[in-house]
Amino acid sequence: MDTILSVFGNTLRDSNSVIMALLVFLATGTLAFSLMAFVRVRGAVKRRTSRITEDEEKAKPGRALRYSSLKAVANLIEYTTKHYSETDDGNMKVLRQRLIQAGIFDARGVAFFFIARTALAIGLAAALFLLLPMVTSNSGSFFWLMVIVGGIAGYVGPSMYIDRRIAARKVEHRSGFPDFMDLLVVCADSGLSMEASLDRVGRELGDTYPSLTANIYMTNLEIRAGRSLKDALERFADRLALEEARSFATLINQSIDLGSSITDALRVYSDDMRHQRLSRAEEKAYALPAKLALPMMVCIFPVIFVVILLPVFIRVHNMNF
Repeated sequence: MDTILSVFGNTLRDSNSVIMALLVFLATGTLAFSLMAFVRVRGAVKRRTSRITEDEEKAKPGRALRYSSLKAVANLIEYTTKHYSETDDGNMKVLRQRLIQAGIFDARGVAFFFIARTALAIGLAAALFLLLPMVTSNSGSFFWLMVIVGGIAGYVGPSMYIDRRIAARKVEHRSGFPDFMDLLVVCADSGLSMEASLDRVGRELGDTYPSLTANIYMTNLEIRAGRSLKDALERFADRLALEEARSFATLINQSIDLGSSITDALRVYSDDMRHQRLSRAEEKAYALPAKLALPMMVCIFPVIFVVILLPVFIRVHNMNF
């Protein structure tokens, strides 16, 4: 009897193990077939999508041409950027500094500058070469002189645009620098460090002076990246291109080197900035009469003379008759 029970128990245990093995095999096979079906369906979808895309490109050659043109332009920009990034002479450094002062922080700015200058020079010269014969019949020296002038204008145009942007940003920086110093003094009086003060002032001036705020934000990023405060302030002054900013950087660096109070130095320099802004306003006010003299002479005085002398002229003319 015991023997029969032991055989029956072993059979049950063997059947349980066999059933477990079958279940594992079925689960593994189902998972494998599911993965294979998913890969097959995905490959079929990709093939259909590629065929549809090829058919659309064949049906719309303009879109393929536009894609090819954009790709060619991107390759040209990449090649130009790589070429000029390897050049490290004095003129290239000056150009990069001017682009930064103009607010162009893109690493491809130099490439865009040279491509725009070349394209404008060739484009304006070609436009004048094609359009001048329609306007005038003279095809001699005047014609070629205008073509050359157009090419020179296109060549100089990007530099003039950069200069105008630098001048406009200088005006904004010079207008906002006294406010920047006042807020910096307030932050220093409240116990904030120079880095925290710059961050706070940058947030306060964001709506009023966006260009100055962008430069302050870049200074904060440089300090967080590990650059020293002295170097960050010197680069900040170079980006602003203001004597006031360079004096500010020198003041902070000397205060740090000598161990003097930065708050007192900032307070004195802030007062100086306010006096300079008041002096510039007074200078503009005093120069206003001299600037108005010529428009008054050209536009107002002739009208006054006509109003005064016209009755006299009419009376003399009537007396002669």
